[in-house]
Amino acid sequence: MVQAIIKMNERENRILNIVKAQNGLKNKSQAIELVLNVYADSFLEPQLRPEYVKKLKKIEKQGNFIEFNSVEELKKSIENA
Repeated sequence: MVQAIIKMNERENRILNIVKAQNGLKNKSQAIELVLNVYADSFLEPQLRPEYVKKLKKIEKQGNFIEFNSVEELKKSIENA
């Protein structure tokens, strides 16, 4: 585990306290961890395994795709299958 001293202004401190209270966390460290995890899930690109990338490329080459213009079309296709 890494320990750090963090300098923040009053606004960021209040935001961290709100995150802590809303999620029932015990301390600000857990609140920071939650905020970082949400950021990572939302904004950082996930790394794909090379085997999965190969599989995707193979599927793209086969070209067996059906294009739908709406969700309703997709639903009809699934219901009639």
